[in-house]
Amino acid sequence: MRYIDLRSDTVTKPTPEMRHAMSVAEVGDDVYGDDATVNRLELLAAAMTGKEAAMLVPSGTIGNQIAIMTHTKRGDEIIAGVNSHIVHYEAGAPAILSGVNYALVNNLDNRIYADDVERLIRPDNVHFPRTSLLCLENAQTDGSVVPLDVMRASYAMAKKHNVQTHLDGARLFNAAVALDVDARDVADCCDSVMFCISKGLCSPIGSMLCGTSEFIRRARYNRKILGGGMRQAGILAACGIISLEKMVSRLHEDHENAKYLANELNKLHGIKVNLEKVQINMVFFEIESPTFDAKHFVSYMYDNGVKMTGIRVNEFRFVTNNDVKKQDIDYVVTIIKNYLEL
Repeated sequence: MRYIDLRSDTVTKPTPEMRHAMSVAEVGDDVYGDDATVNRLELLAAAMTGKEAAMLVPSGTIGNQIAIMTHTKRGDEIIAGVNSHIVHYEAGAPAILSGVNYALVNNLDNRIYADDVERLIRPDNVHFPRTSLLCLENAQTDGSVVPLDVMRASYAMAKKHNVQTHLDGARLFNAAVALDVDARDVADCCDSVMFCISKGLCSPIGSMLCGTSEFIRRARYNRKILGGGMRQAGILAACGIISLEKMVSRLHEDHENAKYLANELNKLHGIKVNLEKVQINMVFFEIESPTFDAKHFVSYMYDNGVKMTGIRVNEFRFVTNNDVKKQDIDYVVTIIKNYLEL
């Protein structure tokens, strides 16, 4: 059975062009810095984010954690959103790996504003930890995007207090497409940025960490500490080059499909979709019924060829991607409609 996989855009399969590029990639030893394909990808990533340098890492989580390790010292405090990926979905890694404390922002829209930054930066006092890093996120884990003026103001406030800013830009290019700006414009609002090539950009593995040349030099040391140094990584970097050169330009298709899916779901009795939050390729929806069984629903979907996961008790997330076409969405909506009519 062919499954329509809507669990995440991490499930995308590499394209035929990527598979061919892997087979012919020029490789070396990336830890020694002589893998030509990795070097080419890193130059491309730096250019596309407007940063001086970039580094290939195995995943978005390790990219974020290397950034935190590089920007902070043990005992420091970082400002981050309470629902951000760094806080909520990275297994407590900042505390484990960097020994940092959280100053959490808990706004209904999950954004971090300049006022939040100013309020949470610690004064120079022997009783307090040192605030050393602001962690922003765009696109956010709830599928929304943060306007550039909000990001710029938060970044400027951090700069005013000599605090560095890291951007978890796992879906950086989705955010740029949604905002109708260049990815460089988003990355201008931070000192370092991580973005994934393994999500909507379809590479099988990998993320990029970008920043100043000095930052990346120190980040390579921390990548080594975490065991993230890869050898003939050009096989993976070959896919990443295709991701950046060819897959960014098709992300709008995933966004359009997500909006189509959201509107079709919203027509079904018993389903509630916040259409305003459908800004990239994510659709969050709730099923409102006193007798609804979430586990049975997920099993029913799987038995009918759709992979999905729940977020909360009756809340679910669909993520459109390169492997999901409009006809797939029509099928998904139909079987959900059939389920609700059982």
